[in-house]
Amino acid sequence: MGSVTLRYFCYGCLFTSVTWTLLLFVYFNFSEENQSFKNVPVKGLEPQRPFPKKFYPRFTRGPVHIPELQQKESKIGNPLGNHVQDPLKGEVEFSPEMGMIFNEEDQEVRDLGYQKHAFNMLISNRLGYHREVPDTRDARCREKSYPSDLPSASVIICFYNEALSALLRTVHSVLDRTPAHLLHEIILVDDNSELADLKKDLVEYVKTQLPKTTKLVRNEKREGLIRGRMIGASHATGTVLVFLDSHCEVNEMWLQPLLTPIREDHRTVVCPVIDIISADTLTYSSSPVVRGGFNWGLHFKWDLVPLSELEGPEGATAPIKSPTMAGGLFAMDREYFNELGQYDSGMDIWGGENLEISFRIWMCGGRLLIIPCSRVGHIFRKRRPYGSPGGQDTMAHNSLRLAHVWMDEYKLYHLQTNKCLVAQGHPSQKGGLVVVRECDYNDQNQVWIYNEDHELILNNLLCLDVSETRSSDPPRLMKCHGSGGSQQWTFGKNNRLYQVSVGQCMKVVDPLSHKGYVTMAICDGSLPQQWHFES
Repeated sequence: MGSVTLRYFCYGCLFTSVTWTLLLFVYFNFSEENQSFKNVPVKGLEPQRPFPKKFYPRFTRGPVHIPELQQKESKIGNPLGNHVQDPLKGEVEFSPEMGMIFNEEDQEVRDLGYQKHAFNMLISNRLGYHREVPDTRDARCREKSYPSDLPSASVIICFYNEALSALLRTVHSVLDRTPAHLLHEIILVDDNSELADLKKDLVEYVKTQLPKTTKLVRNEKREGLIRGRMIGASHATGTVLVFLDSHCEVNEMWLQPLLTPIREDHRTVVCPVIDIISADTLTYSSSPVVRGGFNWGLHFKWDLVPLSELEGPEGATAPIKSPTMAGGLFAMDREYFNELGQYDSGMDIWGGENLEISFRIWMCGGRLLIIPCSRVGHIFRKRRPYGSPGGQDTMAHNSLRLAHVWMDEYKLYHLQTNKCLVAQGHPSQKGGLVVVRECDYNDQNQVWIYNEDHELILNNLLCLDVSETRSSDPPRLMKCHGSGGSQQWTFGKNNRLYQVSVGQCMKVVDPLSHKGYVTMAICDGSLPQQWHFES
């Protein structure tokens, strides 16, 4: 009896094991097959748009041979009349899991993408060259109508070592969402890029997959964004120049709102509202309506729009006057661009050119507007992924040039000694002391700016600062922090230079000494404490 029971028990265990093995086999196979790629349609590098395989965007450090797909090409158009060769065109549904890494090759593409481009190139490649983006315009913008006789536009896109997928998505977004009769041409300016897929692959793609109105211009040496755009403008023949960065996606009805104010007044320069494309996920999200400003370090910043400017008949859809532009995306009449003198060709590579052209527009009879009904998405990177030739700080160089050309300059003059306040060492040295020396009216290192925040800025670099904890320490030069306090100065009675935070006045220690040391002291109105701003 016992042996029979044991035998049946063993049969039961065997049957149960076989049953569970089969069930688990079926479950894992069908689960992996149907669910693993539910939200990530394609594994690996290839974009979701099935272009001929030789044009798949890839990050390469040298030539890569990829076999071509043998497939028929069909000419696909869009309702706006722009025709491009786009085989087997299909829609891509964006998924937050699109950045999922499946293998070491995916990991390498992602890591090198961040290193070379400062955004997620793995997702960019999987997105391909076309995608739908949310219409982020105000609902009232969709009800607006625009004149039928708008001027034609030349779209100029400068790039240097850009990710091919981001560059071509920028181009196709323009083709897909711009009426054909308004798009005169697209001019791609390659600023001597080094990446392999921006060489022969790009040339062949432009030649075979894009309209004949798309031109590719190659710079023989690195010129930088500023001169690169001037080169692009020299090749343009459209009535209006539209400058875009190489990692953008234009939104619905983006161009008509920009062209309308230029049609009304050719001296009007217009900018779209810049929506945000995440550098990490490439999700497209709406940006608030803001306008451009700047601080006294001559760095661009965004400012809120005063409510008074939003209370007109058109409300938040009306064009907004802006002191400055961000610089990456704007449109202006081609003849006015030339009449204005284009960009300052003395500026190098990148930085400050947006403020320089903004100042020039307002001071030479033009106006600068933000157009809320025009939206363009832009990948906002956390860092600039490429430097300048020779490691030059072009931002500082260009900002100094901007200040010297367009802003008033002063010497801080000490009345008793007839000398000027200058840096003891180099004017860019943080923590450096200041002294009085013989005035040299040709020396830009003696130039001070006294701004509306009551900061004293030497040579547009550093602010005059004092220690709030050690009032006996002499004044020094520090990075401008914009918070007042230790960098807030006022001119009081008897030409006294009063420091608000420490409650003392600046004076020359020994007017007869050639060393020219200065310090802070109790305000007494004496001669060593008397200063004057001299233009």
